Order: sequence, then C-alpha cells, then structure tokens
Amino acid sequence: MVNIAIAGGTGGVGRSIAEVLAGHPSHQAVIFSRRNRNDENSRLPLVEVDYTDVEGLKVLLEKHQINTVICTFAIEGNSLSTSQINLIRASAMSSATRRFIPSSFAIPYPRDYVDVLPPLKYYFDSLDELKKTDLEWTVVLNGTFMDYFGAPHLKSYLKPNVFVIDMENNAAAIPGDGKNIVTLTYSLDVARFVVAALDLETWPQETRIVGDQITWNDFVKLAEEARGAKFDVHYDDVEKLRNFQITELPSHRALYDHFPKEKFQWFMSIFELWTAVGLSHVPSEGALNEKFPHIKPLTVKELLDRFWKEKKE
Repeated sequence: MVNIAIAGGTGGVGRSIAEVLAGHPSHQAVIFSRRNRNDENSRLPLVEVDYTDVEGLKVLLEKHQINTVICTFAIEGNSLSTSQINLIRASAMSSATRRFIPSSFAIPYPRDYVDVLPPLKYYFDSLDELKKTDLEWTVVLNGTFMDYFGAPHLKSYLKPNVFVIDMENNAAAIPGDGKNIVTLTYSLDVARFVVAALDLETWPQETRIVGDQITWNDFVKLAEEARGAKFDVHYDDVEKLRNFQITELPSHRALYDHFPKEKFQWFMSIFELWTAVGLSHVPSEGALNEKFPHIKPLTVKELLDRFWKEKKE
C-alpha cells in the first residue's frame, strides 16, 4: 500500500482517477486543492495547498507520506508554469515521494509546436524538470478522450466539447482525408489503467493506454449505422487547419459562451491538424492493455451502440 496525492483531483481527469482510487483497497489517496472546500462529490479527503510555496509543498508531502503524485491540471492559467513545476521540485525534495505522473493524458505532443501553442512550453519545461530529479516518472498517453462523442449520455467528468463529429446533429468536419488512425480512450478507462499501473514495480517514461484505434471515416460509418441517418460530412484540408480554421458544427455554438468562437477555432484547429498528420495515434505495442488484459476498455462501436442507437431522430 502506498499513499497517493492527486493534484487537480476535483474535476475532469483528476476526478475520474479519484473515483477509481476511492474504491481501490490497496492505496490511500488524498486530493491536493488550492481551496479548502467541502466537496460532497469527492470520496477522498481534500488537502489545501499553496502551489507557490515549494517548501510548504514538501512539508505536506512528507506529512501525508505521499509516495506518488498524480498531476491532472488543465492547460490553463499558471497550472503548468507554476503549480506543476513547484510540485515537481517539492516532490524531489520530499523524503517520502518516489514517483510522479505529470499532467498530460493526451497524445505525444510535438515539441516543435511550442510556438503555435504556447502552453506546451510549460508542459515540456515540466518534463525537463523531472529529468533533473531522481523521481521515477511517466507520461500517460491515451490519445483523445472518447467522452466527447458520448455526451450527454455517457458518464463523464470532462468539460463538454465537440471534436470532429457532432453526434447530436448528425454532422462531421473531418480533418484531412479522414484516413489516419486516431486513438480514442474513455476517461474512466484511463483512470482504471492508471490506478492499476500504481502496482507496477517500474515505469517507462511513456505509459500508453489504448481504448480504440479508428479512422474518422470509419467512425462516421459506425455513427451513421447507430443513428440510422446519413451525416452531413465536411472535410477540412491541412492548409485550412494550418490557418486555424475549422468547419463550424451545430453543437459548437453552445460552447462559445465559455470559449469564444475565434479562440475555439484556433485551439481546435491545432488538435485537429495533429489528427490529420498522424500525431494522434498512440501505438498499442507495450501499452498497459497488454499488462492488464482484464481491463476491457470501451470501444467506439460499443459507445455508439450503447448510447446512440436508441436515440435516432
């Protein structure tokens, strides 16, 4: 049994991991949070932390005898530039802490895109900081979250998003020619694999998790079968994506109140470009799926048949 701290564990990926850990008898876990608040939805104790205070973080890590830190910060504000870097430094100083998982839970980000997507700088700064330490660490790669294609019917703690395929409106805006394979994984399956990996004796510096591997073209075919309707399909070529433009899908409009259209299109075009050029494929060789075959992740077909087949227009 080891003690785990989940930084950013009150929402999104962190909450998913916290939920799975809460039901795991082999480990004790706490959530590190900037605010000391009673969260009736949390099944784990919350510990208030000040991410600007490295020494204070070290003291907390030792007080709670935290063996492993799992960071699940969103790429926003100073979460990566300050909070994660300081937590890495505190973990390296802590006599109790041995392992660290930095915020990622995505694709193998390309370092040469730092100028295009500036927050990536802080992601790579964190990896460079980890390399200076004696901590054992691993980056979790799971591709794109499958949750976005199951909302609002699939249980998920992720913020709503509409990426490439608009299931509610039978529409799709496919990056490139739609023939490249992308990796899609359900967030709660990611959590199950991450918790299982805590029992491994050693970690590689990349931990792969694969829910399903599929092309966008094949995804649309399965979606049309499940919905019993033809989709309105558009293709956004690479040049359009490089100009930070994407075809607007009907469900995008509901997101603009919290993510203005211009910024949304800029942000999404980058991730869609990566799928178009083959960067969103996580190889299955050596993935945790091989080490934990009893964990059966949700597939795209299962998701569509379970959550969309009875919801035809």
